[in-house]
Amino acid sequence: MLKKSFYILILLLCLGSSTMALDVLLPMVYEGDIDITNWLMSEKLDGVRGYWDGKKLLSKNGRSFNPPKAFTKNFPDCAIEGELWGGRNTFEKTSSIVMRHEAHDGWLDLKFAIFDVPEAGGGFEQRLNMAIQWFEKHPSEYAFVITQKTVKGKEHLKNELLRVEKLGGEGLIVRKPDSLYSSGRSADILKVKSYYDMEATVIGYIEGTGRNSGRLGSILVELPNGTQFKIGTGFTDKERNNPPPIGTIVTFKYYGFYKSGIPKFPSFLKIRPAQ
Repeated sequence: MLKKSFYILILLLCLGSSTMALDVLLPMVYEGDIDITNWLMSEKLDGVRGYWDGKKLLSKNGRSFNPPKAFTKNFPDCAIEGELWGGRNTFEKTSSIVMRHEAHDGWLDLKFAIFDVPEAGGGFEQRLNMAIQWFEKHPSEYAFVITQKTVKGKEHLKNELLRVEKLGGEGLIVRKPDSLYSSGRSADILKVKSYYDMEATVIGYIEGTGRNSGRLGSILVELPNGTQFKIGTGFTDKERNNPPPIGTIVTFKYYGFYKSGIPKFPSFLKIRPAQ
């Protein structure tokens, strides 16, 4: 019998949250047809997005996180935005830490990796410098401003992407240095990966065979447009024994689409955290 307690807990947290989404800036996907020379690039950290409003830490959907006071001790009295991050390949651990309702010391294994100052004026580079200056004067053990590199061209971008992926990173974010902060998706901020990713809702299970007999083989998922297909790769043994419950939204990677509209070579990445 498949154990689902951990993922059911996540689902209940998601359904029980009565919050309002924040109007945050979101990236588009880099297609290679935009000249990104002299833009700024950084590693895309695979964590949980956080928004410090000057007094409390929120998810991008407005849900309050509950870090201990030590975690936010030297945070500024203005809004800063970043990724709650425990290091590469630690998404599941990070998600479980931030979703707990009470403050606990698990937060002290995380860092708040800052990538913007939403309410500041000026372009991206100018806004980020404000965060750098703040933390130079008010050092925090649990926060840092993400380092940016200037893109010298497409080959430079490609080499940096390969370097980050070899280290276990997810990809890159490139941003136009003088771009203003705006809500919604913007062509001034792009995510760069060797693959695409998107989200789908779990609607069923297919039992495995061979070494996966008696546990999850594939999940059956549905895209927002109604397209249904199965995802059978990318799962750890733990995830096959404790699969995402029906109704959960999962993120998967793929490599384009078939004419039928089904994603090519879909592979499970993670459960979308309750935010």
